[in-house]
Amino acid sequence: MQWIEVVVLALIQGLTEFLPVSSSAHLLLVPLFTDWPDQGLVFDIAVHFGSLLAVIFYFRRDLAALIRGWLGSLLGRGINPEARLAWAIIWATIPVGIVGLLIKDVVETSMRSGYFMGYSLIGFGLLLGYADWRYTRKYSNDTAANNTDEYHLSKTQIIVIGLSQALALIPGTSRSGITITAALLMGVNREASARFSFLLSIPVIVLAAGLQTVDVMMQPMPIPWFQLLVATALSALSAYICIRLFLAVIRRIGMQPFVFYRIVLGAYLLYSFY
Repeated sequence: MQWIEVVVLALIQGLTEFLPVSSSAHLLLVPLFTDWPDQGLVFDIAVHFGSLLAVIFYFRRDLAALIRGWLGSLLGRGINPEARLAWAIIWATIPVGIVGLLIKDVVETSMRSGYFMGYSLIGFGLLLGYADWRYTRKYSNDTAANNTDEYHLSKTQIIVIGLSQALALIPGTSRSGITITAALLMGVNREASARFSFLLSIPVIVLAAGLQTVDVMMQPMPIPWFQLLVATALSALSAYICIRLFLAVIRRIGMQPFVFYRIVLGAYLLYSFY
């Protein structure tokens, strides 16, 4: 890969991984403007690992508390809020893990088209817009709902959000977008919806990267370690900045700017692949 490819693709991955706009759709835009070849599985693993480092670093204190609480619950010390959230993350990850193993080949082939992603961007974008509008209309003045954070999700909320995450396997959906949509529809406030979505990304990225690593190990090839290290660092830095800014402004701006962006991007993809 050329260095310009490494920089651009790593930044795209980092900046779009945690926004509700679909990182896969943005990576699909690259061939429309360049003649760059596919970056390959090794590069995918590197930039996703960068995103993983970013979310782990941002939530490092929360994760330490979650691990302590979860281990305590296993040792019979009871369920505190941290243990409850840790178990919520585990239960909400199971659906996407099962569905991912079942339809992995279909997702990687027939669903990765410009048309498919264009319709997914628009359709799930409109659903996100409705969820955000409904939350504002129904819960904005509800103190109880506004105080509902990720540590106090009900079993129903966990199940719905977990099931919705399986839809993220559809290219163009956006994993963060669909989980935030489901959380908003269930009355969870915006910040908590985003934080829970980001925490859910940790086991999902680990599982996805693990499957990709297995595929790479079955196809030995030369590995450009220095380029991969730079790509990982750029992805991690841009993803960290993205997480920090998104959580800082989400209460004020809501989801509608992302909905508008998704519709424009989806329409452009449909036009480009017409």
